[in-house]
Amino acid sequence: MRRIWMVLLLPLVLAACGAQQVWAPEEDVQRAIYRSDQPPSITLITVISNSTGAGGHSALLINGSQQLIFDPAGTFRHPQLPERNDVVYGMQPEAVDFYIDYHARETYNVVTQELRVSPEVAELALQKAQAYGAVAKAYCTKANTDILAGIPGFQDVPRTFFPKKLMQYFDNKPGVVRNVIYDDSPDNNGTIVAPVLYQAGARGAGI
Repeated sequence: MRRIWMVLLLPLVLAACGAQQVWAPEEDVQRAIYRSDQPPSITLITVISNSTGAGGHSALLINGSQQLIFDPAGTFRHPQLPERNDVVYGMQPEAVDFYIDYHARETYNVVTQELRVSPEVAELALQKAQAYGAVAKAYCTKANTDILAGIPGFQDVPRTFFPKKLMQYFDNKPGVVRNVIYDDSPDNNGTIVAPVLYQAGARGAGI
């Protein structure tokens, strides 16, 4: 009976997750690639309902040889940030801020949990994210745990569909840097205007 209830509840708990297969052209991806000068890291981003406290979505911001977001089954889009099956390229700081602002609003807050990792671990996470493929609706957190489970230091990650359970796992990791972002903007992220992140002809740092 418990399993039946879990199956019935999943679409409600994870309603913020969407799904779409996308494959940006190679030239667009290469043009957008951003290389950060910050230490290698994996950051879990969790969207939390302000009214119920339930998790609505989760994603992984990975900073290795480039910085990108694995946004499984996500609805985030930006004309200057090419996507390939839930991997969003070109995540410079302004793009990360826009991603967070897109999700944080009067109905949701956003929790970020950054963990510094070795360059090798960050690179493995990048490779796994890019190879994972498009994610079905309601499988966002499961996809994130699939990726993390194959990475040194994260082998004990719980295999879960629930964003808050993964968030709690990150809370218990030594050295995690946690931030909570609130925004009283109206619940209209579907119509939010995408800012210009860089001028035409500009390229990511280090390219």
